[in-house]
Amino acid sequence: MNTPDTAGFRLARYTKADQQEILGTGEDPFGVAETGLAWLPKEDHFGIRHDGRLVAHAGLRRLPVTVDGSDLTEVIGVGGVAVAPDVRGRGLARRVIATALAHATTLGPPHALLFCRPPLAPLYERLGWQAIPPETPVRVEQPGDRVITMPLRTMVTPLHEGARWPEGPLRLRSLPM
Repeated sequence: MNTPDTAGFRLARYTKADQQEILGTGEDPFGVAETGLAWLPKEDHFGIRHDGRLVAHAGLRRLPVTVDGSDLTEVIGVGGVAVAPDVRGRGLARRVIATALAHATTLGPPHALLFCRPPLAPLYERLGWQAIPPETPVRVEQPGDRVITMPLRTMVTPLHEGARWPEGPLRLRSLPM
């Protein structure tokens, strides 16, 4: 089997058809439907192709947050990370996330943030992400002026030298990405 071209690149657009090209047409491609969460679309998209087929994706979105009641600040949300099942285990998640984070460093905020299912946390930890401790509240907005505790793992990584994530409860001042 050929090795995918591991050079990540910025996508001009990312559609439902692109997502299906990577993950198929299943009802719950990211395994998070049971959370009942409403999500924001990503603004910037990055991918990897192999033999003309899109096989990996990561998206970015600038998000407003407060930590421990601090002044409003921003993070770069990373989401929609996907690797086609037939090419997993080849470092493509690492590569597409690295491509997205290289762009994120140009956007200004000092940190990137993502939400993931608990079984995926070790993968992100290997890529340098740190989990927000489970006992630290992470609250996100949802439709109908609801604010709920995020049921997924929350992870952060610095985007700039010397950036330190502050301790305390996190509040995403929008829907999650």
